[in-house]
Amino acid sequence: MKSFQQIGTLSSARPVAADEVIELHAARLLLLLRLCGVTKQGRIDGLTKLAKLDFFVRYPKAFNRVANHLNEKVTSTTDMIESSMVRHHYGPWDKRYYQILPFLEARHLITVAKNNHTYAFALTDKGVLVAGELKGRSEFAELAEQMRRVKLVLGKKTGSALKNLIYEVFKTEVADKTLGEIIE
Repeated sequence: MKSFQQIGTLSSARPVAADEVIELHAARLLLLLRLCGVTKQGRIDGLTKLAKLDFFVRYPKAFNRVANHLNEKVTSTTDMIESSMVRHHYGPWDKRYYQILPFLEARHLITVAKNNHTYAFALTDKGVLVAGELKGRSEFAELAEQMRRVKLVLGKKTGSALKNLIYEVFKTEVADKTLGEIIE
């Protein structure tokens, strides 16, 4: 994964996919904390919950299916996968979390606190400001709206409940995949 600063040093002959840029993933996670978090400050308790909410943001068709399964009338307006995730021990996962979360913490945009076996991810005051700026940008409007839908339908569920729901509804697409396999 590359930073915007590193991209400037690359040969112009090598195209760079947006999926390779850490700042784009960091922006999505800032918005996720702000718009799907349990407080106005933007906090999500648990890495499993963060990853599963992120899955439903990134996979709108999956969100539509689970909303239908839960008899919710909310649907996404797009079906494009924002960026792929892989099957991990507890369902959909992105190995880039191990790079993105410290990236955000080092820039004082989030705090990470461990409470027993659970990590709590929260926006700092600076993170709230940056997330607010992102939320107001037209480039993030569709993504922000998807996050509002996800919070409305799934925001009160625990990470374990979301994981179980994914395994129940997406047996072939997720549960039956081998570890590390890309979720289509």
